[in-house]
Amino acid sequence: MAQLLLTAVGADRPGIVSSVAAKVSEHGGNWLESRMALLAGEFAGIVLVDIDDQKVEDLRAGLAELAAEGLDVTVTPTRPITPPDQTVYAVRLVGHDRPGIVSQVTGAMAGLGATIDDLDTGVRDAPMGDGVLFEAEAKVRLTTATTVDDLREALEEIASELMVDIEMVEAG
Repeated sequence: MAQLLLTAVGADRPGIVSSVAAKVSEHGGNWLESRMALLAGEFAGIVLVDIDDQKVEDLRAGLAELAAEGLDVTVTPTRPITPPDQTVYAVRLVGHDRPGIVSQVTGAMAGLGATIDDLDTGVRDAPMGDGVLFEAEAKVRLTTATTVDDLREALEEIASELMVDIEMVEAG
């Protein structure tokens, strides 16, 4: 069995997910995980698929046909991994939007050896017309390179500097 990471990008329209799912199903693939979003009017999705090794090239060809519908699909082979036994924390950040927030927060995490497993970000109008708020939610995995106290201290320093609220709780 092969695991493939599919990345799909194209102008949003009804039926995009259905088109990709149909191609995966037609070629005997099993849809394992996915993340999809509408960003600036464009559809962007990633999908992890399990499929027989002998069917990989047929699936590639089938997905390439979606280009005629305006959807570019890239197929990247992966290898199944067993996640290490590490603690995962949920980190939530909210504050006034400004350039560099993501760079500063993720840079601090990377510098401590923490791994970001999932990251969702967005902006919204602040209450009472007080500008734009930036929000981020991340699942952060601590490796043996750091401790929760080190990460908490680094995030508190950034929160103070950027004047944002950062919460961190064990994600189980």
